[in-house]
Amino acid sequence: MNQAVEDMQNDLVKVRQSYAEITATQRRLLKQKEQADALADDWYKRAQLALSKGEEALAKEALTRRQQQVETAEGLQIQIDMQAQAVDKLYEGMQALESKILESKAKKEQMIARARTAQITQKVNDMLGGITGKTSMDAFTRMEEKVEALEAAAEVSAEMGTLSGKALPGSSASSLENQFKMLEASSSVDRELEEMKKMLGSTSSASKKGGVDDELERLKREAGL
Repeated sequence: MNQAVEDMQNDLVKVRQSYAEITATQRRLLKQKEQADALADDWYKRAQLALSKGEEALAKEALTRRQQQVETAEGLQIQIDMQAQAVDKLYEGMQALESKILESKAKKEQMIARARTAQITQKVNDMLGGITGKTSMDAFTRMEEKVEALEAAAEVSAEMGTLSGKALPGSSASSLENQFKMLEASSSVDRELEEMKKMLGSTSSASKKGGVDDELERLKREAGL
């Protein structure tokens, strides 16, 4: 595009040079015609003077010279008219070329802006699209997958730990649960012991009391108390 604009500008320079040359030539022709017209008028006056003095031959010669100047002026007028047409065409062409150059420059700037926009857009799309597979977004995706995997593993571990209402051996949950079970069992034994005491206290028979005492002693020996 730069080369095209430069070529048009060179053409414009040539057109302007031609316009200047033709305009200068036209002005020279106009001066020459003015001189021819002036000489024609001068010879006409001389012919009148010679004729008034009775010099018919001299008057005739003056009229001949006048005729030559008139023909020269007419020829110059034809050239002037032709030059005028050429000047008009050159002027129109020069204006059209100037307008075309301005239009081309504006279009060039638009094309440059569009090309830059397209390049930037492509870069952004490439970054967002992750063509190489190693963009920052891919890193976040992989990290999210790892976190999800860890969360899933934690859920599975929790489900296994609470399977059948029992904690895994050696875990803190298992130790805590065993302590509560022992407390519950101890409370149950205490309640049962109290109930047995009540039963023993309500029995008044000595023989029955002796039998109970014997049973109690046997239980103590079995329990190692």
